[in-house]
Amino acid sequence: MTESETWKLDRIGSARAGTNPTVLAKMPQSFAVIGDTQFLPGYCVLLVDDSRIDRLTDLPKRQRLEFLDSMDTLGQAVEAACRATDAGFRRMNYEILGNTDAYLHAHLFPRYEWEKAEHIGRPVWLYDHDEFYGPEAALADRHDELRRRIVSELAHLRVAI
Repeated sequence: MTESETWKLDRIGSARAGTNPTVLAKMPQSFAVIGDTQFLPGYCVLLVDDSRIDRLTDLPKRQRLEFLDSMDTLGQAVEAACRATDAGFRRMNYEILGNTDAYLHAHLFPRYEWEKAEHIGRPVWLYDHDEFYGPEAALADRHDELRRRIVSELAHLRVAI
């Protein structure tokens, strides 16, 4: 990890501090971020805004519903942006897992018709590790237009950017 990537050690803290470069928007109970891997273009994560929150049920009901509503809103924005930029866009997958990172977060995966047959209809976690995290999948300048579209869609949905 390079010095410029130290924000990855505390993704939520760096988002709160304004130093996480993947942040798209601050949303209720959360931060919308674009994934550092873009093996599926438009992959985003919704990070809870308090790293002490380990699971959805740690939030009081009202805040839980706000987090889920933020997940829905981010998904709507990602879907619109991906549909506009890739004719092969098929659907959105939403996952709250928490098996690795001990803070509440939701994965939002766009799925595409151009994915290999062995991936269609299967969880993204079954992708080969190198395909998922390889250098060709890394978030880069070539994703700037998609990122701008997602932010624009969030603004259209009245999310304060």
